[in-house]
Amino acid sequence: MKSSRILIIEDESSLRTALFRMLDRKGYNVITANRIEEAKIVIQGDTPVDLALIDLNLPDGDGLEFMDTLKAVHPQAEVIILTGHGSIETAVKATQKGAFHFVTKPFNIDELMSVVDKAVSHKKLTQENQQLKSALKTKHKFDQIIGSSEGIRHVLDMIERVADSESTVLVTGESGTGKELVARAIHTSSSRSTGPFIPINCGAIPAELLESELFGHVKGAFTGAISNRVGRFELADGGTLFLDEIGDLEPTLQVKILRALQERCFEPVGSTKTVQVNVRVIAATNIDLERAVEQGKFREDLFYRLNVIPIHIPALRERRSDIPLLLSHFLDLYGRSKGRVLSGFSNESLDCLANYAWPGNIRELENLVERLTILKGSGVVEVLDLPTKYRAQAAIAVSTSTQMDIPEEGMDFNSTVDAFENNLILKALEKTGWNRNQAAALLRLNRTTLVEKIKKKGLRPPHDREDFI
Repeated sequence: MKSSRILIIEDESSLRTALFRMLDRKGYNVITANRIEEAKIVIQGDTPVDLALIDLNLPDGDGLEFMDTLKAVHPQAEVIILTGHGSIETAVKATQKGAFHFVTKPFNIDELMSVVDKAVSHKKLTQENQQLKSALKTKHKFDQIIGSSEGIRHVLDMIERVADSESTVLVTGESGTGKELVARAIHTSSSRSTGPFIPINCGAIPAELLESELFGHVKGAFTGAISNRVGRFELADGGTLFLDEIGDLEPTLQVKILRALQERCFEPVGSTKTVQVNVRVIAATNIDLERAVEQGKFREDLFYRLNVIPIHIPALRERRSDIPLLLSHFLDLYGRSKGRVLSGFSNESLDCLANYAWPGNIRELENLVERLTILKGSGVVEVLDLPTKYRAQAAIAVSTSTQMDIPEEGMDFNSTVDAFENNLILKALEKTGWNRNQAAALLRLNRTTLVEKIKKKGLRPPHDREDFI
């Protein structure tokens, strides 16, 4: 890794030499100057200055004024002001101008080195955050779908390819992976984008009310039907209807939706009048519909009508490289909405979050960032700022070793054991190319036991391969 470049501007030769030696021994790339004019020549080069230690009173000018000159050339440079005549007013002025710290002479050299290390770390975190924000602007074509991993690139490619098709799309993925975002992206990228996008959660509405919500009703159709009501199918005419959690539909409603898809018409509840609609349907589910068909819980003909174009969204644990991008996105989002700004995440806290299993997927990650924004408010998120379960799972997610230390703050037993089990199963599946028979043999489990665990945990191979046996 490239070492940070530090500029020392100090007219006292003995102190300048001492600082040079200390920073050089720590591996920094150090340049020195004894006055402002010399420093101006140094900063005009192409190599950026990461940190400057500037004496306040120099033979040919004021250190604070030179800080303005430095910031104009290297706006991301951190500055530590050194002075033998410290005052509260001067310290406040230096901070307002953008100085990272203000140190009064004489100072303890070890304490100064600690301040230098913090300034360099802060500079790197700021730079990484800017790079992440830049990546968000350049790598993601569809609004709100954040990620650059292979799995998400595959999803984005599918959205682009099917957007202008009139075919029905079935979006699958665990709860919290962003199925509605994918459906909206398909709609907004299609020729129907000027029409309505009408979502309905089939699992959130009681079965006895869902038919009316979908198809509408006429006055007097049932108790409480005091007027005519337009259903979601009709509201979506000319646009897109998004049927979320389609796997929760009752059998009688499955028949009626099948007819609406096949014939593009329906009758509102209590009416004999047929309503014609021009609607594209996108459905979504977090259950295995093929298995539901085998169990007789879902109509086979409706499944094939819905599954014309399948798009599977990988779980967050299958796209861990996207976690920093997602964290940066939600930090920016909640920083603006709540008026609080977190600088970012330390490397250690990022390691914890990268190794966490994320059973709630992106929804869980978003909730965590919102919580941290409110409770911490500012600064860098450290490991101890994270809730216990994120620290506890990370302690073993990177290793299958049975030897481990229990951290001082303790750990959540159930989540730790669950993470350990997830890791073992994933390693066995990856080792066998996601062949469940061979993985079960490696783990000395019955195949049915392993299959049940895989389904319960929602583990899937990359791109939901058809040869997953």
